[in-house]
Amino acid sequence: MQSILAIEDDPVLGEHLKGALEARGFRVTLANEGGSGLALASTQRYDLILLDVLLPGLDGMEVLRRLRRSRQTPVLMMSALGEASHRIQGFEDGADDYLPKPFSLDELQVRIAAILRRVAYEQAGQGQPVDEPDGFDVERCDVLHAGRWLELTPTEYRLLKLLRDHAGEVLSKAFLYQQVLHRGYSRHDRGLDMHVSNVRRKLIRAELSSLRVEAVWGQGYVLRWQTD
Repeated sequence: MQSILAIEDDPVLGEHLKGALEARGFRVTLANEGGSGLALASTQRYDLILLDVLLPGLDGMEVLRRLRRSRQTPVLMMSALGEASHRIQGFEDGADDYLPKPFSLDELQVRIAAILRRVAYEQAGQGQPVDEPDGFDVERCDVLHAGRWLELTPTEYRLLKLLRDHAGEVLSKAFLYQQVLHRGYSRHDRGLDMHVSNVRRKLIRAELSSLRVEAVWGQGYVLRWQTD
């Protein structure tokens, strides 16, 4: 049975989440403020943390920042603060996903399933890449491979890093526009496609052609690789 820690100060919503998720087979622990939630998250093992942003004591963003110093437990942020700046800050601080309130339990379940599926994929070590970049340099905004930099732009770096962090998972164009280009998605906007094309070209130039950024029609992009 997979375990979830829900850090939510609204007692009604907290109990609603607990009942709904337990009915779907999860073991759920509730915390109603940031300090106690952080203590549980730092000392107990959970498969996923649901973290509200507006919490008494430590707010959700501070809980996330402190948690990321020692734990990499997947975190799904929940917040009525739906502005792009709040979502971007959450992802920069280490959130795995960000769900604006109000949300449906069906949408929450889909988001949880996607995160847990990605984690299981990574832990299983399936399809370990033949050619893996040597390192992602966040300060330089570039990727090193075989002693050479790919010479990515900051936007191309964000794109490749996000795809690599979610390798094997199809990321929607709306999500990529928000996280990479920091603007909303329009179906007439070809900016993302241009950056994808540039990343593909630079991967080939660096002899990382086994890493493939693939388009999934009607959905988005996914990073895959050829294996031995």
